[in-house]
Amino acid sequence: MSEFVRILALDEIGAGVERRITANPQERAALAARFDLRSLDRLDAVLTATPAPGGVRLTGRIEAEAVQACVTSGEDVPAHIDEPVALLFLHNLGPAGDEIELHEADCDVLPIEGRSIDLGEAAAQTFGLALDPYPRASAEVLAAARKRLLSEEEAAAREAAEKANASPFAVLKRNS
Repeated sequence: MSEFVRILALDEIGAGVERRITANPQERAALAARFDLRSLDRLDAVLTATPAPGGVRLTGRIEAEAVQACVTSGEDVPAHIDEPVALLFLHNLGPAGDEIELHEADCDVLPIEGRSIDLGEAAAQTFGLALDPYPRASAEVLAAARKRLLSEEEAAAREAAEKANASPFAVLKRNS
């Protein structure tokens, strides 16, 4: 089951219908876990469903504010997503298990299961695909993280040197 469900019944579409959807805090937390994010502070979409031959065309835009982890330092990387949505939901994509040859223009085609489509899942998938797969912190943030790491390594090296130079009897004295 999807973390962000907004069902639109096919009989509600008529000549076309627009929906504005927003993920609530629990849905955002679940989506953040799904997409391995530090946080997802906002996910909104404005979507228009219109009839299309054999199904429904879904167009619109999603906007989101998220925080990802830098792939090199683990530091926070803010992500602003403003992505168009262009999907085609079709009734008959072929029998289950049959191979379907996809062309470049067909890559955003999804099956209609039952008598409805899930606008929330469509928005979530579009959001997930729009995220940077290799987020990197800015040069300034990376430099600060490097400096912090070096300071920690230097402190650990100093502590190790002090232990190495300590008298073996000092350990016994501390333990008694």
